[in-house]
Amino acid sequence: MTSDDDRTPRDDVLGLVARAVEGDQDALAEVLAHVQDPVYRLALRMTGRVADAEDATQEILIRIMTRLSMFRGEASLVTWAYRIAMNHLLNLRRRPAEMPTFGTYRQDLLNGLQTPAYTGPDSGLLAEEIRLLCTQALLQCLDGAGRAAYVVGEILGLPGDEAAWVLAISPPAYRKRLERARRQVRRALQDRCGLLDAPAPCRCDKRITYAIDKGRIASTGPVLATHPTGAKHDAQTVTAAAALEQLRDVGELLRAHPDYAAPEARTKAVLALVRSTRYKNLLPDQAP
Repeated sequence: MTSDDDRTPRDDVLGLVARAVEGDQDALAEVLAHVQDPVYRLALRMTGRVADAEDATQEILIRIMTRLSMFRGEASLVTWAYRIAMNHLLNLRRRPAEMPTFGTYRQDLLNGLQTPAYTGPDSGLLAEEIRLLCTQALLQCLDGAGRAAYVVGEILGLPGDEAAWVLAISPPAYRKRLERARRQVRRALQDRCGLLDAPAPCRCDKRITYAIDKGRIASTGPVLATHPTGAKHDAQTVTAAAALEQLRDVGELLRAHPDYAAPEARTKAVLALVRSTRYKNLLPDQAP
């Protein structure tokens, strides 16, 4: 994948960051606008829940503000932001109840398949919500290190050396983590997911009633399937979600999510801080 600033001259990016560090509020707002959606999508894949991703994104954007003077163009601006974001995300504490296992996940894929088919409104939208929730839940079965390697490599598609840099580990260590994570997610869906294996029993549309009964679909309606998308949500992303019948591997299934946009309320809060006189106090370097 190629981020926007990979196509922007390096000197232009460095100049923009330099102006932001010097106190140019418009430049700082532009930097944050450039990284906010990629950071939010990373946070959502790592945390698994919209509310947690929103909280994390707001904190990460503030961390990015405090560290801008450390940017030297050693990576693209988005990739550099990923490194700051991942450091924060890997240090988030999770409750035991929020840490599912592959065993419970595989068993759950067999639950609810005998309930009557859902015949209510928006069945297609609800089935899409289940697919998105299910793949999010699958990622949460990985430990933090494995999930980080899988997200940056298999989902974000960063090259190996770049992904290793984001995770602050050696390329061999990154490759080992990624391959282990790939094996785990493949085994989790083996002989279970009908999207990947036609004879497998689990189908998203069969699990709508079960998901509603379990409260997995919000009473107010689907969340991920109706989540606002960014300006870059184009035909390529739509095609990826529409061609699920032709999936070749688990990676394609987990990548087939919309290009979610960062929540407007949270980004407005950070931008309000940028526009206030307090933002200058955040610009000096702080320890990670």
